[in-house]
Amino acid sequence: MKIEGAVLRSSDGTYELEDLNIRQPQAGELLIRIVGVGMCHTDLLPRRSDYTAALPIVTGHEGSGVVEEVGPGTEGYEIGDHVVLSFDACRTCTNCISAHPAYCDTFFARNLTGTGMGHDVVVTDGNGAPVSARWFGQSSFASHTIVRAANAVKIARDLPLELLGPFGCGIQTGAGSILVALNVRAGSSLIVYGVGGVGLSAIMAARIAGATTIIAVDLNPPRRDLALELGATHAVDGARHDLLDRLLDLTRGGAQFALDTTGVPAVIDTAVNAIRPTGICGLVGVQRGDLVLAPRTLAVGRTVTGILEGDAVPHVLIPQLLELWRQGRFPFDKMIKTYPLTHINEAEQDTIAGKTVKPVLLP
Repeated sequence: MKIEGAVLRSSDGTYELEDLNIRQPQAGELLIRIVGVGMCHTDLLPRRSDYTAALPIVTGHEGSGVVEEVGPGTEGYEIGDHVVLSFDACRTCTNCISAHPAYCDTFFARNLTGTGMGHDVVVTDGNGAPVSARWFGQSSFASHTIVRAANAVKIARDLPLELLGPFGCGIQTGAGSILVALNVRAGSSLIVYGVGGVGLSAIMAARIAGATTIIAVDLNPPRRDLALELGATHAVDGARHDLLDRLLDLTRGGAQFALDTTGVPAVIDTAVNAIRPTGICGLVGVQRGDLVLAPRTLAVGRTVTGILEGDAVPHVLIPQLLELWRQGRFPFDKMIKTYPLTHINEAEQDTIAGKTVKPVLLP
C-alpha cells in the first residue's frame, strides 16, 4: 500500500515527505490512518551524534487515528475504531505483567531504535530500500502506520481525535508521573522544573490530586503564565540567583515532591535539594550529563527516581485522563498548536525554540 511519510535520512538533515510502501498488517497488528500526531523532544534523539537510531527513519510516537485494517486473528478491534497509540512493550515479562509496561525488559529495543524487535521491515521507499518505521512501535509522522494491537488504546468516537495523540506519551508521562509514579497526595507540595508539555500535564494532574502547593519553575515567562492558568499556585523564574532559597521559602523548608523534565544536571541538583527529608524527586526525559550530588544530599531520606512514561498502563490512564477532560478538569488542549504535516520542519524548530508547547501535526 502507498503511504506518505516524513523521512529523516541524516541526523543534520530536514524531514522530507516521501511516497513510501507499507506492508499489510499481520496477526496481532492494525493498520492505522493517522489523524494527528504530537511532536515530542524524544523525536529529536535521532539527531544526536551519539545516538544510534537506524536512519533513514520515520519518527513520531504520539499518534492518534482510525483503524483501517485488522490483521488476521486480531481480536478486540474493528475497522473504524478510534485509537490513541502508545509505546510498545512485550506484555509478558515480569514488569509488564506487574502493571509496569514502561519498564519492559525490551523497552529500549522496541521503542528507541526505530527497527523494533527482529528488525521487521514494515516500510520501504520508492527504491525498495527499508525505512525504519518502528519508532516507539508506531513511527506516526506519516499518513498511515502499522502497530501492534496491544499498543492501541480504543477511545470514544465523539472525542477530538486529531488532538489526542500526545496522550500516548508526553501527557501520559507528565500526568502519570504525578498520579502513578510519585502518587502525589492531597494537601502535599510539588515543584515542577520545566513546564513544556510534560511539565504542564504534571501540573494539571497535581491539581486533580489535590496538591495545595504547586510550583512551576521555567525560564520562559509565557509558559510560567500558562502554568498558573492550568493549576500552579506559584511560578518562579528558573534563572533567579536565589532560586533554591526562594523554593525553600515557598515550601516552608522543602517540597514533598519534585519532578524534573529538563534533564539538566544543575537543575536536578536544585530539585533534589529543594525537597524535604523523605521527599521524592522524579526524573523524566533524557539526562544531559552526569549527575553529581553532595555526599549528604540523600542521607536524610530523600529519594531520586527515574520515570518512564509515567509508570502508567496506557489502557488504564489514558481513558481516565480523557474523562477528566470531558469534565473540564484536564484542559490539555490549551497547550496545543496544530500544523499540517507538510510543516513538520517548522514545528520541529518551534519545539526547539520553545515557541510552541505541544505541536500536533495533521497529515
